[in-house]
Amino acid sequence: MVTEDLVRRRAEHNNCELFSLEEISLHQQEIEKLEYLDKWCRDLKILYLQNNLIPKIENVGRLKKLEYLNIALNNIERIENLEGCEELKKLDLTANFIGELSSIEVLKYNIHLKELFLVGNPCTDFEGYRQFVVATLHQLESLDSKEIERSERTRALQDYPEVKKKIREQEKAYLLKRAREKEDTVTNKQQTWEENDDEEDRRFWEEPTPYTPESRLEAHRYIEERRAKDSKRESKKKEKPLRTLITADGKALNVNEPKLYFTLEDDEENNQFILDLAVYRHLDTSLLDVDVQTTYVRVQVKGKLFQLVLPEEVKPDSSSAKRSQTTGHLVVSMPKVCERVSTSIKTSDSTAQKNTRSGQVEKLEVDPSRYSFPDVTKIIQEKERIGQGPISFQPRKITENKKSYVDVENDEDVPPLI
Repeated sequence: MVTEDLVRRRAEHNNCELFSLEEISLHQQEIEKLEYLDKWCRDLKILYLQNNLIPKIENVGRLKKLEYLNIALNNIERIENLEGCEELKKLDLTANFIGELSSIEVLKYNIHLKELFLVGNPCTDFEGYRQFVVATLHQLESLDSKEIERSERTRALQDYPEVKKKIREQEKAYLLKRAREKEDTVTNKQQTWEENDDEEDRRFWEEPTPYTPESRLEAHRYIEERRAKDSKRESKKKEKPLRTLITADGKALNVNEPKLYFTLEDDEENNQFILDLAVYRHLDTSLLDVDVQTTYVRVQVKGKLFQLVLPEEVKPDSSSAKRSQTTGHLVVSMPKVCERVSTSIKTSDSTAQKNTRSGQVEKLEVDPSRYSFPDVTKIIQEKERIGQGPISFQPRKITENKKSYVDVENDEDVPPLI
Protein backbone atom coordinates (compact mmCIF):
# COMPACT_ATOMS: atom_id res chain seq x y z
CA MET A 1 0.00 0.00 0.00
CA VAL A 2 1.04 3.56 -0.67
CA THR A 3 1.04 5.24 2.74
CA GLU A 4 1.54 8.87 3.66
CA ASP A 5 4.54 7.94 5.78
CA LEU A 6 6.15 6.19 2.81
CA VAL A 7 5.57 9.15 0.51
CA ARG A 8 6.95 11.64 3.05
CA ARG A 9 10.07 9.53 3.58
CA ARG A 10 10.63 9.46 -0.18
CA ALA A 11 10.10 13.22 -0.38
CA GLU A 12 13.09 14.23 1.73
CA HIS A 13 14.46 16.34 -1.12
CA ASN A 14 11.32 18.48 -0.80
CA ASN A 15 11.49 18.85 3.01
CA CYS A 16 8.90 16.05 3.25
CA GLU A 17 6.21 18.36 1.86
CA LEU A 18 3.59 16.69 -0.34
CA PHE A 19 1.48 19.54 -1.70
CA SER A 20 4.40 21.05 -3.65
CA LEU A 21 6.11 17.75 -4.56
CA GLU A 22 7.02 17.50 -8.27
CA GLU A 23 9.07 14.30 -8.39
CA ILE A 24 9.01 11.11 -6.35
CA SER A 25 10.52 7.65 -6.65
CA LEU A 26 8.55 4.72 -5.21
CA HIS A 27 10.42 1.91 -6.96
CA GLN A 28 11.04 -1.46 -5.29
CA GLN A 29 8.58 -0.84 -2.47
CA GLU A 30 6.49 -4.01 -3.05
CA ILE A 31 3.44 -1.85 -3.74
CA GLU A 32 0.39 -3.90 -4.75
CA LYS A 33 -2.10 -1.08 -5.21
CA LEU A 34 -1.68 2.44 -6.52
CA GLU A 35 -3.70 5.02 -4.59
CA TYR A 36 -3.81 8.43 -2.83
CA LEU A 37 -1.10 10.03 -4.96
CA ASP A 38 -3.65 12.00 -7.00
CA LYS A 39 -4.95 13.51 -3.74
CA TRP A 40 -1.72 14.20 -1.90
CA CYS A 41 0.60 15.25 -4.74
CA ARG A 42 -1.37 17.21 -7.32
CA ASP A 43 1.74 18.94 -8.72
CA LEU A 44 3.64 15.75 -9.58
CA LYS A 45 5.54 15.89 -12.86
CA ILE A 46 7.72 12.76 -12.60
CA LEU A 47 6.60 9.51 -10.98
CA TYR A 48 8.76 6.38 -10.68
CA LEU A 49 6.89 3.19 -9.81
CA GLN A 50 9.04 0.52 -11.44
CA ASN A 51 9.69 -2.93 -9.96
CA ASN A 52 6.59 -3.24 -7.79
CA LEU A 53 3.55 -5.54 -7.88
CA ILE A 54 0.97 -3.09 -9.25
CA PRO A 55 -1.71 -4.97 -11.25
CA LYS A 56 -3.65 -1.97 -12.52
CA ILE A 57 -3.10 1.66 -13.52
CA GLU A 58 -5.43 3.69 -11.30
CA ASN A 59 -5.72 6.83 -9.17
CA VAL A 60 -3.37 8.89 -11.33
CA GLY A 61 -5.98 10.48 -13.62
CA ARG A 62 -6.04 13.72 -11.59
CA LEU A 63 -2.33 14.37 -12.01
CA LYS A 64 -2.79 17.04 -14.66
CA LYS A 65 0.87 18.11 -14.61
CA LEU A 66 2.34 14.61 -14.86
CA GLU A 67 4.89 14.46 -17.70
CA TYR A 68 6.74 11.18 -17.12
CA LEU A 69 5.28 7.96 -15.70
CA ASN A 70 7.59 4.97 -15.24
CA ILE A 71 5.61 1.90 -14.26
CA ALA A 72 7.90 -0.79 -15.69
CA LEU A 73 8.34 -4.26 -14.13
CA ASN A 74 4.86 -4.54 -12.65
CA ASN A 75 1.81 -6.79 -13.24
CA ILE A 76 -0.19 -4.50 -15.53
CA GLU A 77 -2.25 -6.28 -18.23
CA ARG A 78 -3.93 -3.37 -19.96
CA ILE A 79 -3.48 0.39 -20.42
CA GLU A 80 -6.22 2.47 -18.77
CA ASN A 81 -7.12 5.49 -16.62
CA LEU A 82 -4.54 7.85 -18.14
CA GLU A 83 -6.90 10.16 -20.03
CA GLY A 84 -6.70 12.84 -17.29
CA CYS A 85 -2.89 13.13 -17.49
CA GLU A 86 -3.05 15.98 -19.99
CA GLU A 87 0.68 16.80 -19.93
CA LEU A 88 1.94 13.19 -20.21
CA LYS A 89 4.91 13.08 -22.59
CA LYS A 90 6.67 9.82 -21.72
CA LEU A 91 5.18 6.48 -20.62
CA ASP A 92 7.32 3.47 -19.71
CA LEU A 93 5.47 0.12 -19.46
CA THR A 94 8.48 -2.14 -20.02
CA ALA A 95 8.27 -5.80 -18.85
CA ASN A 96 4.63 -5.91 -17.84
CA PHE A 97 1.89 -8.34 -18.96
CA ILE A 98 -0.02 -6.20 -21.46
CA GLY A 99 -1.76 -8.57 -23.86
CA GLU A 100 -4.68 -6.33 -24.82
CA LEU A 101 -2.85 -4.26 -27.37
CA SER A 102 -6.05 -2.53 -28.40
CA SER A 103 -6.09 -0.85 -24.94
CA ILE A 104 -3.50 1.64 -26.24
CA GLU A 105 -6.37 3.46 -27.96
CA VAL A 106 -7.04 5.31 -24.66
CA LEU A 107 -3.71 7.09 -25.19
CA LYS A 108 -5.17 9.01 -28.16
CA TYR A 109 -6.38 11.61 -25.67
CA ASN A 110 -2.82 12.21 -24.40
CA ILE A 111 -1.97 14.55 -27.25
CA HIS A 112 1.48 15.43 -25.81
CA LEU A 113 2.65 11.80 -25.56
CA LYS A 114 5.90 11.48 -27.52
CA GLU A 115 7.62 8.34 -26.16
CA LEU A 116 6.12 4.92 -25.38
CA PHE A 117 7.91 1.78 -24.13
CA LEU A 118 6.21 -1.62 -24.38
CA VAL A 119 9.28 -3.88 -24.61
CA GLY A 120 8.92 -7.17 -22.72
CA ASN A 121 5.11 -7.33 -22.92
CA PRO A 122 3.22 -10.24 -24.54
CA CYS A 123 1.67 -7.86 -27.09
CA THR A 124 5.06 -7.20 -28.66
CA ASP A 125 4.98 -10.80 -30.00
CA PHE A 126 1.82 -10.13 -31.98
CA GLU A 127 2.15 -9.96 -35.73
CA GLY A 128 1.75 -6.33 -36.85
CA TYR A 129 2.37 -4.98 -33.30
CA ARG A 130 4.48 -1.99 -34.27
CA GLN A 131 2.36 -1.09 -37.27
CA PHE A 132 -0.78 -1.10 -35.15
CA VAL A 133 0.71 1.17 -32.47
CA VAL A 134 2.19 3.62 -34.99
CA ALA A 135 -1.11 3.85 -36.90
CA THR A 136 -3.21 4.20 -33.74
CA LEU A 137 -1.19 6.86 -31.93
CA HIS A 138 -0.46 9.64 -34.40
CA GLN A 139 1.26 11.88 -31.81
CA LEU A 140 3.99 9.31 -31.03
CA GLU A 141 7.53 10.15 -32.10
CA SER A 142 9.32 7.14 -30.62
CA LEU A 143 8.26 3.55 -29.84
CA ASP A 144 10.51 1.26 -27.79
CA SER A 145 13.44 3.70 -28.18
CA LYS A 146 13.12 3.63 -31.97
CA GLU A 147 12.14 6.79 -33.79
CA ILE A 148 9.01 6.66 -35.95
CA GLU A 149 9.62 7.96 -39.43
CA ARG A 150 7.00 9.57 -41.63
CA SER A 151 7.22 6.81 -44.26
CA GLU A 152 6.66 4.16 -41.58
CA ARG A 153 3.53 5.88 -40.35
CA THR A 154 2.22 6.22 -43.91
CA ARG A 155 2.58 2.48 -44.58
CA ALA A 156 1.06 1.64 -41.20
CA LEU A 157 -1.99 3.76 -41.95
CA GLN A 158 -2.44 2.07 -45.33
CA ASP A 159 -2.48 -1.43 -43.80
CA TYR A 160 -4.29 -0.41 -40.63
CA PRO A 161 -7.68 -2.19 -41.21
CA GLU A 162 -6.04 -5.52 -41.99
CA VAL A 163 -3.47 -5.21 -39.18
CA LYS A 164 -6.18 -4.28 -36.71
CA LYS A 165 -8.16 -7.40 -37.59
CA LYS A 166 -5.12 -9.62 -37.00
CA ILE A 167 -4.41 -7.92 -33.70
CA ARG A 168 -7.97 -8.58 -32.48
CA GLU A 169 -7.70 -12.27 -33.30
CA GLN A 170 -4.39 -12.62 -31.51
CA GLU A 171 -5.80 -10.79 -28.50
CA LYS A 172 -8.68 -13.27 -28.21
CA ALA A 173 -6.28 -16.21 -28.33
CA TYR A 174 -4.11 -14.61 -25.70
CA LEU A 175 -7.07 -13.89 -23.39
CA LEU A 176 -8.19 -17.53 -23.61
CA LYS A 177 -4.70 -18.62 -22.73
CA ARG A 178 -4.69 -16.25 -19.77
CA ALA A 179 -7.99 -17.68 -18.51
CA ARG A 180 -6.51 -21.18 -18.54
CA GLU A 181 -3.40 -19.97 -16.75
CA LYS A 182 -5.51 -18.45 -13.99
CA GLU A 183 -7.40 -21.72 -13.52
CA ASP A 184 -4.13 -23.65 -13.38
CA THR A 185 -2.82 -21.26 -10.78
CA VAL A 186 -5.81 -21.95 -8.51
CA THR A 187 -5.39 -25.72 -8.95
CA ASN A 188 -1.69 -25.55 -8.19
CA LYS A 189 -2.40 -23.60 -4.99
CA GLN A 190 -4.80 -26.30 -3.78
CA GLN A 191 -2.17 -28.95 -4.44
CA THR A 192 0.45 -26.89 -2.71
CA TRP A 193 -1.58 -26.70 0.51
CA GLU A 194 -1.56 -30.52 0.68
CA GLU A 195 2.26 -30.76 0.45
CA ASN A 196 4.77 -30.36 3.24
CA ASP A 197 7.44 -27.68 3.30
CA ASP A 198 10.24 -29.69 1.67
CA GLU A 199 8.13 -30.98 -1.20
CA GLU A 200 6.62 -27.56 -1.73
CA ASP A 201 10.04 -25.93 -1.85
CA ARG A 202 11.38 -28.47 -4.33
CA ARG A 203 8.30 -28.19 -6.55
CA PHE A 204 8.35 -24.41 -6.50
CA TRP A 205 11.97 -24.09 -7.61
CA GLU A 206 12.19 -27.05 -10.02
CA GLU A 207 8.81 -27.12 -11.72
CA PRO A 208 8.62 -24.75 -14.73
CA THR A 209 5.76 -22.24 -14.62
CA PRO A 210 4.58 -19.67 -17.16
CA TYR A 211 5.58 -16.06 -16.61
CA THR A 212 2.28 -14.45 -15.61
CA PRO A 213 1.16 -11.77 -13.16
CA GLU A 214 -0.13 -14.53 -10.90
CA SER A 215 3.14 -16.49 -10.95
CA ARG A 216 5.12 -13.32 -10.27
CA LEU A 217 2.89 -12.41 -7.34
CA GLU A 218 2.95 -15.99 -6.10
CA ALA A 219 6.75 -16.05 -6.22
CA HIS A 220 6.94 -12.82 -4.26
CA ARG A 221 4.57 -14.04 -1.55
CA TYR A 222 6.23 -17.44 -1.41
CA ILE A 223 9.60 -15.82 -0.80
CA GLU A 224 8.06 -13.66 1.92
CA GLU A 225 6.57 -16.73 3.62
CA ARG A 226 9.88 -18.56 3.46
CA ARG A 227 11.65 -15.55 4.95
CA ALA A 228 9.13 -15.42 7.77
CA LYS A 229 9.57 -19.14 8.48
CA ASP A 230 13.34 -18.86 8.39
CA SER A 231 13.31 -15.88 10.72
CA LYS A 232 11.11 -17.80 13.18
CA ARG A 233 13.49 -20.75 13.08
CA GLU A 234 16.48 -18.49 13.65
CA SER A 235 14.74 -16.75 16.53
CA LYS A 236 13.97 -20.13 18.12
CA LYS A 237 17.61 -21.12 17.76
CA LYS A 238 18.77 -17.87 19.31
CA GLU A 239 16.34 -18.19 22.22
CA LYS A 240 18.29 -19.82 25.05
CA PRO A 241 16.47 -21.86 27.69
CA LEU A 242 15.81 -19.89 30.84
CA ARG A 243 18.54 -20.46 33.43
CA THR A 244 17.40 -21.95 36.73
CA LEU A 245 18.03 -19.42 39.51
CA ILE A 246 15.94 -21.03 42.25
CA THR A 247 15.27 -24.75 42.51
CA ALA A 248 11.85 -26.29 42.99
CA ASP A 249 12.41 -26.58 46.75
CA GLY A 250 13.21 -22.84 46.99
CA LYS A 251 16.98 -23.09 47.18
CA ALA A 252 18.86 -20.25 45.44
CA LEU A 253 21.80 -21.12 43.18
CA ASN A 254 25.05 -19.31 42.46
CA VAL A 255 25.14 -17.91 38.90
CA ASN A 256 27.77 -15.79 37.13
CA GLU A 257 26.68 -15.32 33.51
CA PRO A 258 28.78 -12.17 32.87
CA LYS A 259 31.82 -14.01 34.31
CA LEU A 260 32.85 -11.11 36.52
CA TYR A 261 35.39 -11.25 39.35
CA PHE A 262 33.87 -10.60 42.79
CA THR A 263 34.66 -10.70 46.51
CA LEU A 264 32.33 -11.12 49.50
CA GLU A 265 33.71 -9.60 52.71
CA ASP A 266 32.31 -10.26 56.18
CA ASP A 267 32.58 -6.89 57.94
CA GLU A 268 32.20 -7.98 61.59
CA GLU A 269 32.85 -4.49 62.95
CA ASN A 270 29.77 -3.09 61.15
CA ASN A 271 27.92 -6.43 61.22
CA GLN A 272 27.38 -6.59 57.44
CA PHE A 273 28.40 -8.31 54.21
CA ILE A 274 30.11 -6.29 51.47
CA LEU A 275 29.95 -7.55 47.88
CA ASP A 276 32.51 -6.06 45.49
CA LEU A 277 31.54 -6.92 41.92
CA ALA A 278 34.09 -5.96 39.26
CA VAL A 279 31.72 -4.59 36.62
CA TYR A 280 33.16 -2.84 33.58
CA ARG A 281 34.59 0.51 34.56
CA HIS A 282 32.92 2.54 31.80
CA LEU A 283 29.61 0.66 31.95
CA ASP A 284 26.58 2.92 32.26
CA THR A 285 24.94 2.51 35.67
CA SER A 286 21.51 2.37 34.01
CA LEU A 287 22.51 -1.07 32.67
CA LEU A 288 22.81 -2.44 36.22
CA ASP A 289 19.89 -3.80 38.23
CA VAL A 290 20.48 -4.90 41.85
CA ASP A 291 18.03 -7.06 43.83
CA VAL A 292 18.90 -7.97 47.44
CA GLN A 293 16.91 -10.72 49.15
CA THR A 294 17.30 -12.16 52.64
CA THR A 295 19.39 -15.14 51.51
CA TYR A 296 20.90 -14.03 48.20
CA VAL A 297 21.83 -11.01 46.08
CA ARG A 298 21.10 -10.78 42.34
CA VAL A 299 22.68 -8.31 39.90
CA GLN A 300 21.71 -7.95 36.24
CA VAL A 301 24.60 -6.65 34.10
CA LYS A 302 23.53 -5.77 30.53
CA GLY A 303 20.89 -8.50 30.64
CA LYS A 304 23.24 -11.14 32.11
CA LEU A 305 22.52 -12.44 35.60
CA PHE A 306 24.86 -12.65 38.57
CA GLN A 307 23.46 -14.34 41.69
CA LEU A 308 25.28 -15.15 44.94
CA VAL A 309 23.96 -17.05 47.94
CA LEU A 310 24.80 -15.34 51.28
CA PRO A 311 26.16 -17.20 54.36
CA GLU A 312 23.64 -15.48 56.65
CA GLU A 313 20.36 -13.67 56.30
CA VAL A 314 20.55 -9.94 55.60
CA LYS A 315 18.20 -6.97 55.70
CA PRO A 316 17.15 -6.06 52.11
CA ASP A 317 15.53 -2.76 53.15
CA SER A 318 18.73 -1.52 54.82
CA SER A 319 21.05 -2.61 52.03
CA SER A 320 22.70 -0.12 49.69
CA ALA A 321 24.51 -0.26 46.34
CA LYS A 322 26.96 2.24 44.85
CA ARG A 323 29.72 2.48 42.24
CA SER A 324 33.32 2.94 43.27
CA GLN A 325 34.66 6.27 41.99
CA THR A 326 38.14 4.83 41.48
CA THR A 327 37.59 1.34 40.05
CA GLY A 328 33.99 1.57 38.86
CA HIS A 329 33.17 -1.64 40.76
CA LEU A 330 29.70 -2.19 42.15
CA VAL A 331 29.77 -2.26 45.95
CA VAL A 332 26.71 -3.69 47.73
CA SER A 333 26.49 -3.34 51.53
CA MET A 334 24.05 -5.74 53.23
CA PRO A 335 23.51 -5.52 57.02
CA LYS A 336 23.00 -8.86 58.77
CA VAL A 337 19.74 -9.77 60.46
CA CYS A 338 21.46 -11.12 63.62
CA GLU A 339 22.95 -8.37 65.78
CA ARG A 340 26.68 -8.56 66.70
CA VAL A 341 27.46 -9.78 70.29
CA SER A 342 30.46 -8.31 72.28
CA THR A 343 33.58 -10.47 72.88
CA SER A 344 33.50 -10.32 76.73
CA ILE A 345 29.96 -11.58 76.88
CA LYS A 346 30.81 -14.31 74.45
CA THR A 347 33.81 -15.38 76.64
CA SER A 348 31.79 -15.51 79.84
CA ASP A 349 29.01 -17.34 78.06
CA SER A 350 31.46 -19.87 76.69
CA THR A 351 33.00 -20.41 80.17
CA ALA A 352 29.60 -20.87 81.71
CA GLN A 353 28.68 -23.33 78.97
CA LYS A 354 31.87 -25.33 79.60
CA ASN A 355 31.17 -25.50 83.35
CA THR A 356 27.61 -26.47 82.77
CA ARG A 357 28.62 -29.17 80.34
CA SER A 358 31.25 -30.61 82.73
CA GLY A 359 28.73 -30.70 85.59
CA GLN A 360 31.50 -30.18 88.24
CA VAL A 361 31.58 -27.46 90.95
CA GLU A 362 35.00 -25.90 91.49
CA LYS A 363 36.03 -25.41 95.18
CA LEU A 364 38.90 -23.37 96.70
CA GLU A 365 41.40 -25.60 98.53
CA VAL A 366 44.45 -24.60 100.63
CA ASP A 367 47.53 -26.85 100.85
CA PRO A 368 49.62 -26.04 104.02
CA SER A 369 52.76 -27.43 102.45
CA ARG A 370 52.50 -24.98 99.57
CA TYR A 371 51.70 -21.83 101.59
CA SER A 372 53.76 -20.23 104.49
CA PHE A 373 52.18 -18.42 107.45
CA PRO A 374 53.73 -15.41 109.26
CA ASP A 375 55.54 -15.94 112.62
CA VAL A 376 53.73 -13.86 115.22
CA THR A 377 56.82 -13.59 117.50
CA LYS A 378 58.82 -11.77 114.86
CA ILE A 379 56.18 -9.22 113.88
CA ILE A 380 57.93 -6.37 115.73
CA GLN A 381 61.34 -7.04 114.26
CA GLU A 382 59.80 -7.26 110.83
CA LYS A 383 58.19 -3.89 111.40
CA GLU A 384 61.50 -2.34 112.44
CA ARG A 385 63.23 -3.79 109.49
CA ILE A 386 60.44 -2.79 107.22
CA GLY A 387 60.57 0.71 108.61
CA GLN A 388 64.31 0.96 107.85
CA GLY A 389 63.81 -0.21 104.30
CA PRO A 390 63.80 -3.33 102.20
CA ILE A 391 67.60 -3.41 101.58
CA SER A 392 69.34 -6.31 103.36
CA PHE A 393 72.39 -4.34 104.66
CA GLN A 394 70.32 -1.64 106.43
CA PRO A 395 69.76 -3.65 109.62
CA ARG A 396 73.54 -4.01 110.01
CA LYS A 397 73.92 -0.23 109.88
CA ILE A 398 71.31 0.12 112.56
CA THR A 399 73.23 -2.28 114.85
CA GLU A 400 76.45 -0.46 114.33
CA ASN A 401 74.77 2.82 115.17
CA LYS A 402 73.43 1.34 118.38
CA LYS A 403 76.90 0.18 119.38
CA SER A 404 78.34 3.62 118.69
CA TYR A 405 75.78 5.19 121.01
CA VAL A 406 77.00 3.24 124.10
CA ASP A 407 79.82 5.64 125.05
CA VAL A 408 77.65 8.73 124.55
CA GLU A 409 76.10 10.35 127.61
CA ASN A 410 72.58 11.53 127.34
CA ASP A 411 72.37 15.02 128.70
CA GLU A 412 68.81 16.07 129.19
CA ASP A 413 69.67 19.78 129.27
CA VAL A 414 70.99 19.68 125.76
CA PRO A 415 68.21 20.12 123.22
CA PRO A 416 67.86 17.37 120.61
CA LEU A 417 69.43 17.81 117.24
CA ILE A 418 67.02 18.54 114.50
